[in-house]
Amino acid sequence: MIPSLILLGLLLGRWWWLALPVAAAGWPILLVTTGAMDAGPGLLAASGLAVLNTGAGVAVHQVVLHLVRRLRPTTDGPTRGR
Repeated sequence: MIPSLILLGLLLGRWWWLALPVAAAGWPILLVTTGAMDAGPGLLAASGLAVLNTGAGVAVHQVVLHLVRRLRPTTDGPTRGR
């Protein structure tokens, strides 16, 4: 399921402040509701790993975003009335 979390980070990478808490809370909830894990201290580790994997996707998104902004030609601003 690591690719799912990386994909979440790639998709929501612009809003990293939203993606990381969603992964931290959502992944353990998903694990418990599907019966993959029981509620317990192991969920804290699962939450941490979810944040790390989502963070990898966020990092890739942010790098691409900064590269696109750097390579895009700059303009003096919007032209009005022309």
